[in-house]
Amino acid sequence: MYGFIIIAVLFACAVAAYNFYAVKKRDSGTELMTEIAGAIQEGADAFLSQEFKLILKVVSALIIILAVVVSWYTAVAFLIGTIMSWAAGMVGMKIATTANVRVSNEARKTKNLGATLKVAFQGGSVMGLCVGGFALLGILIVYLVFGNLLGQLSSESLVITTNWLGISFIPFTMTVSGYALGCSIIAMFNRVGGGIYTKAADMGADLVGKTEANIPEDDPRNPATIADNVGDNVGDVAGLGSDLLESFVGSIVAGVTLACYMYYTQLHAANPVSEKLASRLILYPVVFAAIGTIASVIGVLYLILKKVSNNPHRELNISTWTAAFLTVVGGGFLTYFMFNGMDVVAANFRVGALSPWFSAVLGIVSGILIGMLAEYYTSDNFKPTREVAKASLEGPALTITKGMAVGMSSTFAPVAVLAFTIIAANYFAGIYGVTMAAIGMLSFVAATVSVDTYGPIADNAGGISEMAKLDPEVRKITDKLDSVGNTTAAIGKGFAIGSAALAALSLLASFMQSQAGAGDTTGYDLLLNIIDPLALAGVIFGAALPYFFSGLLIDAVAKAAGKMVEEVRRQFKKDPKILTGESRPDYKTCIEISSAGALAEMKTPAFISVLTPVICGFIFGANFVGGLLIGTTLSAIMLALYTANAGGAWDNAKKYIETGAIEGNGKGSETHKAAIIGDTVGDPLKDTVGPSLDIFIKIMSVVSLIAVSFFGKYNLIDLLKITIK
Repeated sequence: MYGFIIIAVLFACAVAAYNFYAVKKRDSGTELMTEIAGAIQEGADAFLSQEFKLILKVVSALIIILAVVVSWYTAVAFLIGTIMSWAAGMVGMKIATTANVRVSNEARKTKNLGATLKVAFQGGSVMGLCVGGFALLGILIVYLVFGNLLGQLSSESLVITTNWLGISFIPFTMTVSGYALGCSIIAMFNRVGGGIYTKAADMGADLVGKTEANIPEDDPRNPATIADNVGDNVGDVAGLGSDLLESFVGSIVAGVTLACYMYYTQLHAANPVSEKLASRLILYPVVFAAIGTIASVIGVLYLILKKVSNNPHRELNISTWTAAFLTVVGGGFLTYFMFNGMDVVAANFRVGALSPWFSAVLGIVSGILIGMLAEYYTSDNFKPTREVAKASLEGPALTITKGMAVGMSSTFAPVAVLAFTIIAANYFAGIYGVTMAAIGMLSFVAATVSVDTYGPIADNAGGISEMAKLDPEVRKITDKLDSVGNTTAAIGKGFAIGSAALAALSLLASFMQSQAGAGDTTGYDLLLNIIDPLALAGVIFGAALPYFFSGLLIDAVAKAAGKMVEEVRRQFKKDPKILTGESRPDYKTCIEISSAGALAEMKTPAFISVLTPVICGFIFGANFVGGLLIGTTLSAIMLALYTANAGGAWDNAKKYIETGAIEGNGKGSETHKAAIIGDTVGDPLKDTVGPSLDIFIKIMSVVSLIAVSFFGKYNLIDLLKITIK
């Protein structure tokens, strides 16, 4: 089975490398286009370099803490996770800043939508394939080195051990949890930092450039335009790559951890999980993910090798559906091969060997359904977004009101899908089945990220074509691709949010089981009493956390955007020749404002996600933290769906108006200005808050799982002998 995982890693990385160099070999266009692209690349590199210095300090401190307090192998696995997550983000940013100008040039030369789509998608596929490949590579290293070489996967080691502080845990669960935490920390910093950066620049550019100065989007006269394009790369590409890699890994680790505790807590049960079955349960999530990665490579190659039509939405959907279909088929054969002929009753499999496959298929189907629902609420092909556009006829107040209504309404159907998936997946294979639903939902993540990443590349290509003063037909092509990209981004966020909810439930089950001792036959059925005062208090406190967290992010964007607005206005006032095109704006200062704002404001939200469960645990104990995780997860799911879909609807409503769909109300009209304000309100919601919340859920869950061995034993409530009933 390890050989199969190695093949998946090599296949994904090889095709990613081929696509990278295939894009890089393409012509970058005119001298001015190359100069603009160089400035964007330089700005993105500079920000990530500064961000890396901050992350290095945090990561170094956490490595020391994990090594001293938990174990050296947890610290090493954590380091591996940070490397894989950071590498995925860096590769994605590199290809995005390489591909953007080449996409613009392809549109300039061919004036063909299909040909331009292929270049943008080929660039985006590098990010997607690296996410799948790097995530599996890190897990493979953990399994081979710690699981096999150091013996953590032997039956003798799948028991609770005690470290020098007297804290008990299963070694391999701590190792994989450390790996997941490393991925999550990088994802949080990249998503939060990149989100603040990109939205500060975007809002500053829109509020002054488009609404006050009446100049087009990405006009070279706008001082914030380079910073805006830089932000697309550091937020929507580097942040996206780290984010989805973290979601992918988090889902897999949830399944692996749960399988370890299933084996341990039933060691002395009447019908225990056998050693052979346990080893299969622990390996199955990774091999299933490898199936999905290979299927994703085939889906990517389908679009790259064929002649692409002028219907980007259809082509991208076929690529994704191909990957999903092959994952379902391949996963079925894999499941039958791994579990056929085994006694799977102890694992709570209700329909035989194929039970976890049924759960995974449910996850795949529900992911697609959630994606389709996101498309319905955010695409200008459907009623909700068009109604937001029509509301702009009456001014910005109704634009915002209608967008909020769409976003709030959009939470119901996806949550209903998730609820059904949890019930059905649990029926087929218990909590392990719920985990497999999360893994199924993200199993072909390499394909969904490829589709997702192409959007920012197309957006950047449009900016370059505007700044380089290319034929307006070029901008029409890139705008069409960008509009579809906004919808695919909303779909990708739906996958991430849905899988986060399912993975968080699995991690909560592992969190509860981690407190069970050997021979505790009730371990698999541990319950959290929701009306216990401590647990209920945790639920209420946890439900408020995502709102507090989101408020910090929105405020951070507002602060940086305010400084950007002041700077753009200052430059226009100081040198009126900028607006006539006779003087060159000062792009560098705007880039510095976005960088400084992101670096200054990204630390607090990241620390909240890590420290909250630890502090609460050491004060109130494990029951409170169990409630905390439930409240946070439920609240964050709703808020993430609302922010992602409302922001997407506002953005595409603006683009719908720009196409001239509302007669007499095109670019520059009062209706358009109202839509721009709506889009500006939605910017920090869809690109900063929404994507960060799914990471927030999983960081808290993983940290709680690692730390429960400590605060479950040492907490203030127990120390003071306080009984709360």
